[in-house]
Amino acid sequence: MCSILRKFKLSEEADETRFMMRNGGYVLKEIIAASDGKYNPFRIFSAQELEIATNKYEEAFLEEQYYVLYKGFWEEQPISIMMFRNNMDNANKNAYERCINNIVYASQMSHKHILRLIGCCLDTEVPILVFESVRAVSLHDLIHASHTPNFESLLLTNRLKIATDIAHAVTYLHLGFPRPIIFRDIKSSNILFTEQNVAKLFDFSISKSIPKGEIHIILDDTTGVYGYFETEFVKRYYLNEKSDVYSFGVLLLDLFTGQKLLDPARAENFSDCHSAHHVRKNFKGKMIFKIVDPLVVKERSCSRKKKQQQLKAFAQLMVQCLNESPQRRPTMIDVAKKLRQMYRSCM
Repeated sequence: MCSILRKFKLSEEADETRFMMRNGGYVLKEIIAASDGKYNPFRIFSAQELEIATNKYEEAFLEEQYYVLYKGFWEEQPISIMMFRNNMDNANKNAYERCINNIVYASQMSHKHILRLIGCCLDTEVPILVFESVRAVSLHDLIHASHTPNFESLLLTNRLKIATDIAHAVTYLHLGFPRPIIFRDIKSSNILFTEQNVAKLFDFSISKSIPKGEIHIILDDTTGVYGYFETEFVKRYYLNEKSDVYSFGVLLLDLFTGQKLLDPARAENFSDCHSAHHVRKNFKGKMIFKIVDPLVVKERSCSRKKKQQQLKAFAQLMVQCLNESPQRRPTMIDVAKKLRQMYRSCM
């Protein structure tokens, strides 16, 4: 029996060494390729250390198709652990690539509204990532569950503040690097909050840098959430910074209406149930105010006149971001400036 256990332990150690060599080499190669070797240092954890930190992954607080987030403590500080699902079926066969992509891009980030990577574990088949601590709630939860008693409602000022902060984060991705980074997955479920309620953009699973000398990225698929990417992208299979602007416009729509992105109840066909398409097709001028989240309409944080002015400006910016022509959309830095002005005038 002891002999069997000893062989099993040696086999585990051999696997850990093999995974460490493979993962470490691949991560280093990808980081150098994406950042020319310029990245923030991060800690390498062992699998055993993370088991202790999470009490054997006892408390999962956010689950998505490709990963699960767990709460943990390391050196008496709270942390968040991102473990990718390791069942390589058709739905999750890209989990490994998504995991490596997260390390590559998160390790380059130095922005207060992008979730900070602390380290990772490389001696498991799919690496495990360690981030700063966040609350067990996403912006999606706050928007769509805010009509229930257990969730705090989002006032207009809160929505403007969150939108402004995330706009600055996306602007940083577009302008803060030699090669602009296209996030590709801007949506309310990818915005988390610290215990101090600071909004953080999260999950670089499908992010890409525009190659040197190019103005767009050419892709061979439309990976992402339907409705958050532009219809022209579906036709062309290439994207640039303006593609993120469109996705950000859908995020603004989410904040503005409090409605689910897809609403089959008001659609005659599948394309019509995309709410961005619905807004462009059916709402002109004052008609846009019929879709404002009722919680925003009812709130009394500012005068009715000031609120109408803010909502009008918010709606105009939202529609500009959702323009079907990429050339007619604003840049993210312009979006961030306009949102900041709205937020300051609403305080």
